[in-house]
Amino acid sequence: MILLDYPYVSDFLKDTIVQNQFPVIATSEAIAIMEDRPANWISEQKAVAQIRQNPLLHLYTNSENSIAWIKQHLSDTSLPEKIETFKNKFRFRQLIQEAYPDYFFSAAQLSDLRKMDVSAFKFPFIIKPAIGFFSIAVHKVDKVEDWPEIVSKIEEQIKKTSNLYPQEVVSDTEFIIESYIKGEEYAFDCYFNEKGEPTILNVLHHVFMSEADVSDRVYTSSKAIIERLSPAIMEFLHLVGKKIDLRNFPLHIEIRETAPGKIIPIEVNPMRFGGWCTTADLTWFTYGINSYEYFFKSQKPDWEKVFKGRENKKYSLILLDNQSDVPQESIAYFNFDTLAKDFENPLHVRKVNMDKFGVFGFLFTETSEGNERELDEILHSDLKKYMVLK
Repeated sequence: MILLDYPYVSDFLKDTIVQNQFPVIATSEAIAIMEDRPANWISEQKAVAQIRQNPLLHLYTNSENSIAWIKQHLSDTSLPEKIETFKNKFRFRQLIQEAYPDYFFSAAQLSDLRKMDVSAFKFPFIIKPAIGFFSIAVHKVDKVEDWPEIVSKIEEQIKKTSNLYPQEVVSDTEFIIESYIKGEEYAFDCYFNEKGEPTILNVLHHVFMSEADVSDRVYTSSKAIIERLSPAIMEFLHLVGKKIDLRNFPLHIEIRETAPGKIIPIEVNPMRFGGWCTTADLTWFTYGINSYEYFFKSQKPDWEKVFKGRENKKYSLILLDNQSDVPQESIAYFNFDTLAKDFENPLHVRKVNMDKFGVFGFLFTETSEGNERELDEILHSDLKKYMVLK
């Protein structure tokens, strides 16, 4: 069954739910989100009873916001504990510590950051909410002199986002300080089936402008990326599966490749794929894989078939966020038509309410090898050329 919540549910996910008649838990949020679509509704009481009766029941959430419902209604099941193990980055580091004995991490409270003496820490390091989402309040600290300014930025960012996301999504108190992992960053969607066997649904390269960049502007998938990293990812998933019993359980995971074929996890997001229906929808627009159906039906991608005709293509998810000095109140609208013309083959344009969510939208696109310039340009763009001012 599916547990829907805000901030966003794509039309593709809604259509998938209706076409497959996947049971949807009839929360007030889900009813409003699905509008008049003919969903296969199941009452909250009945859903809770079924999950308690059958712990292996498939349950998918589109949003971190759903964690609060699970904690409230399923506190006597194993789900809240598993979610907390993954969502709390400090606890997750403890879970896998023996596999990465040289990796430094420590917990800290927001109220203690200003008075902390970080001079003895190994630089650079990363500080971020122990429970976090969407790169909110994530910072790389290069030297001790930067600490006061970064703490000020964290305090300001947490203040701005505290009303957007619940405590279960972004913690405004506890932070984790951990080693800066050198290497390229990747994200992937996967799930564990009823037998506890993992399946990879997609792997994307998270491209940054520089080492100091922590934004989410560009994620790119390709045949080469998936084939090269799948063995290391499967080894890591088997490690996690030995530590915690995961069955019929979806995950969105971020990693860094520290050396060829060697990866270290950054964070694990339970019960869902990429936020805002991004990475799961991307697999459909690019590879013809409906990740939601694959999870509920325990299907595995036939990658040889999927990659046929796509060997020399790159598929990207582009976050259209305002990184310019133009204040939101000065922008009349974002010109998506102009944006689409700057790409070889835009597959899907997703518009969202900038005033409400803080981003203009997302672009799913196909790029031929040799034409990566379009991806590099959008990565470094402040997007001013697409803003129409008032």
